[in-house]
Amino acid sequence: MKVIVRHANYNPISGAVLDYTDVAEVNAWHTEDINEALEYAYRWTNNLSGSWSIKLEGMTLSDGTVFDNGDYNDNVTVLVPLRKGMGLRSTSMSDRMVLNGKTYKVSAIGFTELELEEAY
Repeated sequence: MKVIVRHANYNPISGAVLDYTDVAEVNAWHTEDINEALEYAYRWTNNLSGSWSIKLEGMTLSDGTVFDNGDYNDNVTVLVPLRKGMGLRSTSMSDRMVLNGKTYKVSAIGFTELELEEAY
């Protein structure tokens, strides 16, 4: 199953969501369960112990220290150019995921399938 991860773009003044950008395609090859595929995509587009969007197994800090990028995953394809610093931000509430033609909103307690008019 392939999951497209879409990050919300916010108005810098009002904080309102303007639109969404496709930032990653996650290959959840190991499952046919929708919730499990969404959870897998969520986990691997979060910066927990490195950066998911910097496609390196190891990273070097400015002081020369080298560490394993614990968020590296071959099953994640970055779809947009990286921002400066540690890469793209983590997936969070209000972001979207698309799977099997359906759009899901990331919420505090999982994922909510959206009606077509809510999806974009």
